[in-house]
Amino acid sequence: MAADEKLQKHYSYFDQFLRKAKREFEVKFNQDIKQNCSITDFELMDTLGAGSFGMVVLCRDKRNNKPYALKLLEKANIIKTKQLAHTGAEIKLMQIISFPFIIDMHGFFMDNVYVGICMSFANAGDMFTHLKNLKKFEEPLAKFYAAQVLLAFEYLHHLGVVYRDLKPENILMDLQGYLKITDLGFCKKIDNNRTYTLCGTPEYLAPEIILNQGYNKSVDYWSYGVLIFEMTAGFAPFFAKDPMRLYEKIVSGKYQCPPSISKPLKNLLSNILIVDRSKRYGLLKNGIKDIKGHEWFKNTDFDLILAKKIIPSYVPHVDNETDIRYFEPSSKLLSLKKASNDEFAKDFDEMFIHEKS
Repeated sequence: MAADEKLQKHYSYFDQFLRKAKREFEVKFNQDIKQNCSITDFELMDTLGAGSFGMVVLCRDKRNNKPYALKLLEKANIIKTKQLAHTGAEIKLMQIISFPFIIDMHGFFMDNVYVGICMSFANAGDMFTHLKNLKKFEEPLAKFYAAQVLLAFEYLHHLGVVYRDLKPENILMDLQGYLKITDLGFCKKIDNNRTYTLCGTPEYLAPEIILNQGYNKSVDYWSYGVLIFEMTAGFAPFFAKDPMRLYEKIVSGKYQCPPSISKPLKNLLSNILIVDRSKRYGLLKNGIKDIKGHEWFKNTDFDLILAKKIIPSYVPHVDNETDIRYFEPSSKLLSLKKASNDEFAKDFDEMFIHEKS
C-alpha cells in the first residue's frame, strides 16, 4: 500500500475512533468521581519517588496480583498548595481517558490522610532518564516517540482537553519501549475557549503563555516542537540561566538547529516553533494533518504504532515487571502517616464522592 493511501486510511480509522471516544467522554465527564478501592487492597513494595506532594510507591493489587504505581498525595499539602481543583481534575480525567500512550488509572481512594491514585506501572522510567543516558535520540527513534505523543495530543484535543505540561520528565516508557504520558494535573477541558493560567515548565512555555495572550491547544503544539528538538539535539531550543532572558528568547522565536538535524525535520520545526499562531502547524486549516503528512513523517505507519506492532530500535532493559532500576527508590519503604480524624473532609467532600463502588 502506498504511503499516501496508508495515511488516508489512518485518517479515516482514527477519525471514527475519536468520534466514539468523544461521545463516551462527554457522558462520563458529567458523572461524579467515585472511589473504587482502598489502601488495604494493595501490598506496598518500594518507594519510587517522594517529594513535598507525597510519594509514589510500587504496589501489588491483592485482587489481581498485578503491579501498579500508587501515587499518595497528602490532603494537607493539597490544601496548603491550593491544588484541590487540579487534583480533582486529574482524577476525573484519568477515570475517563483511555488511550495507549496516556497513563491509565486503575483505582482511586481517600482516607484520613491521603488521596490515592493507582496507575499502570511503566517501569522503564521516564524519557528524561534515557535522553540523559543516550545524550540524544537518533531521528528514527525520535520520530517513533513523536508519533505517539502526536496521537495522544490529537486524542486529548478532540476531547476538548489541553495538556499544558509536556516535557521528557512527564513521559514514561513501558516494557516494550512505548510511551505513556503521565501527570495530568495541568490538563484542562476548555473546548474552543481560551485560558490564561501560567503553568508549565519554563523551557517548554509557549510565547502566548509568557505574553498572557490567552491560549488553547496552541501551547501543546509549541511544546511538542520543543520536545522533538530536545530529543534530536540533546538540548532545548531555548535556554538561559536567567528566567527573564529565557522568556525573551522564547518570545523572539529564534533558535539554532545543530547540523545533525535533517532538512525535513528543520522544516517541520520551523512550522511548529513559530510565534505567530496563525501560521503554526496544528492550528491551520488542515489541523494536525499538516504534521502527520509532513515529509519528516513520511513512511510512518501511525496505525501500526497505535497498535504497538512496531518493535522500537531502543527497548530499555528490565528483568521483569517489577524491576525498578530506572527509578531512584528510597532505601526502604517510607512509612505512611495515619490520623484518627479527617480534618479536610469538608474540602474534599465538595470534589469527590466517598462511596466505594
